Amino acid sequence: MKRHSLFCLVLLVALLPLGAAAGELTKYVNPRIGTGGHGHVFLGANVPFGFVQLGPTEHTRGWDWCSGYHDSDNVLLGFSHTHLSGTGIGDLGDITLLPVASVEQDTAVFSHSDEAVRPGYYSVSLHNPEVSVELTATERCGMHRYTFRKGGEAFIRLDLNTGIGWDSVYATDFQFDGVSEVSGLRFSKGWAKDQKVYFSALFSQPVKLVKSGRGYGVFLLTKPGEPLLVKVGLSATGIDGAKGNLRAELPGWDFDATARAADEAWEKQLAKISISASDEVKHIYYTAIYHAFNAPSIFNDADGSYRGADGQVHRDASGNNYTTFSLWDTYRAEMPLLSVVEPKRAADMGRTFLRIADEQGRLPVWHLMGNETDCMVGNPGVIALADMVLKGLVGDRQHALEAMRTTMETPGRGLELFNQYGYIPTDLDPTHETVAKTLEYAIAANAVARVAGSMGDKATAALYAQRGKAYQKLFDPQTQFMRGLSSQKQWRTPFNPFHAVHRMDDYTEGNAWQYTWLVPQDVHGLVKCFPSEKAFSIKLDSLFTVQGDLGAEASPDISGLIGQYAHGNEPSHHIIYMYNYIGKPYKAAPLLRKVMKEMYTTAIDGLCGNEDVGQMSAWYVLSAIGLYQVEPAGGPFVIGSPLVNKATIRLESGRTFTVEAQHNSDTNIYVQSAQLNGKPLNRSFITYQQLMQGGTLTLVMGSKPSKWATSKNQRP
Repeated sequence: MKRHSLFCLVLLVALLPLGAAAGELTKYVNPRIGTGGHGHVFLGANVPFGFVQLGPTEHTRGWDWCSGYHDSDNVLLGFSHTHLSGTGIGDLGDITLLPVASVEQDTAVFSHSDEAVRPGYYSVSLHNPEVSVELTATERCGMHRYTFRKGGEAFIRLDLNTGIGWDSVYATDFQFDGVSEVSGLRFSKGWAKDQKVYFSALFSQPVKLVKSGRGYGVFLLTKPGEPLLVKVGLSATGIDGAKGNLRAELPGWDFDATARAADEAWEKQLAKISISASDEVKHIYYTAIYHAFNAPSIFNDADGSYRGADGQVHRDASGNNYTTFSLWDTYRAEMPLLSVVEPKRAADMGRTFLRIADEQGRLPVWHLMGNETDCMVGNPGVIALADMVLKGLVGDRQHALEAMRTTMETPGRGLELFNQYGYIPTDLDPTHETVAKTLEYAIAANAVARVAGSMGDKATAALYAQRGKAYQKLFDPQTQFMRGLSSQKQWRTPFNPFHAVHRMDDYTEGNAWQYTWLVPQDVHGLVKCFPSEKAFSIKLDSLFTVQGDLGAEASPDISGLIGQYAHGNEPSHHIIYMYNYIGKPYKAAPLLRKVMKEMYTTAIDGLCGNEDVGQMSAWYVLSAIGLYQVEPAGGPFVIGSPLVNKATIRLESGRTFTVEAQHNSDTNIYVQSAQLNGKPLNRSFITYQQLMQGGTLTLVMGSKPSKWATSKNQRP
């Protein structure tokens, strides 16, 4: 373990609140991993999938402050109740509190050595004023404890102006009852164009409002010698909703009990997968689960009320409503992971998708705070919903199919060109990224075809299956790359497969080397685009060795490079597993181990790219146990090279599914043979249904490549 990371873990345990010792698994989580470099992860207190993510907010000083916090900074604006984790755009930062020494103070300097954090708990010791800050949370509420260490006056500043990144406030209001309750609202626009957050805050002692202005108020403590507790409830529906959430989730004032409950919630979440591995791997693995389960976020009040995509307040008590859907990223691994360990929650998300489709006329692309941001390309909501349908997690399949078809026929974002031409011509779409859009729409179209086919709708299945082959039109057999093509069937020139210009060329945060493989829905079809399977294999080998200049204007997201394979960005995440589809799982093994051991570490910058709301970590959570779903809509789980010796998934049905890697080591990375429930398994994949039935997958590992799963009938 890196020395810095070990120091953080020792400090974390030393500064836990009274009676709140870390659990058997939460002790392995280091939330600071990814707060440096380009990880962009949230640091603070929350519970799994909670709406409230309460933690420190700093000035936005650039791209690496998208979560509101970066390890290189030490100036606090305060402690805000909403944050994003791992995104490439900054937003939120709602309802900020800061203990101050005077009515004029509006920032505080701190030291990272004075911080402690674990799942559900954050603390920092400030020196101007001298105060110990502790934070914890429930799903919809935050709880603060401020202990002022010196006598004299003490103040709390309420800031409704502060936001993160693109966030810009346009309306604020608060009312003070004159004793201990403050309620109000903060409306802002940014990445999400219309964000409405209401709050209700209760102080544990009387306070006095001594200064106020537009969007802020400063409150004087009347008992500065006593710890001040503050309970803050949030809602997107109204102040009454915020008060109702406080009553439902924080009726008392026991901070330590609330922190213990948060720890227990995370302990229960982490326990869904238990592993046998070294302590270092456990730190990385359970931190990855923690990051993966920060979002999507619950987006309804305790009584089921929620603000819909139509801007209206609705109520549905059948299950939770959700937001923070970074679907371009998460349809690849995060959503499949949830379908295994959280099928009931995934079903709630499926219902959320259908509500969004009903309210805004199409399925979500990147939904935030009830707003469609339309961020990134394609129709990833179609893909994610199709996967849920094909796994039996959506009750009203006809409703889902209609929503998918409507979404794929709604003009805009280049989709009308895709449907007309069978691809998006370079000369007709002024917004660029035509190759990326075409390939993503093809994945979505194939997903619709699979759902329609499962329901016996042959006409719809045939139409969308054809559209799902759109990648074939963009494959240039001469260069063996996916390339931009005009409406007159002319390849865009000049062409440099290495060069990339961020969001201004034919690709999205990538180049031709990375996007040529973006056909996870039809790997065998992509193989046939090449002169032979051998030619495909040679090209795939080259991806991991070839070197070239990306250019000065390349996206910073193109990171974690092995040759031109970019693990730091999501379109590459399935590529290594393509070796299984050509009968060469032994070629995947050393690459998978390299990624897991070198690009996921215990360091502050222990992620090779931004977390992307759980996707980066979900890849590791699945890959480390030896499984990955390549085909995103209902596809099988491909067997890789497990990093851990044994993993047991505790399924919601009460069953367990265990992956046991016998003789596993840093040298024994190749599968020699496999058994599923005691019977020989010669193919390099299992189905979702087999996994969810429970059982044991036994993999015998060795130091040399084997012939296991190399025959055509043994491939995915």
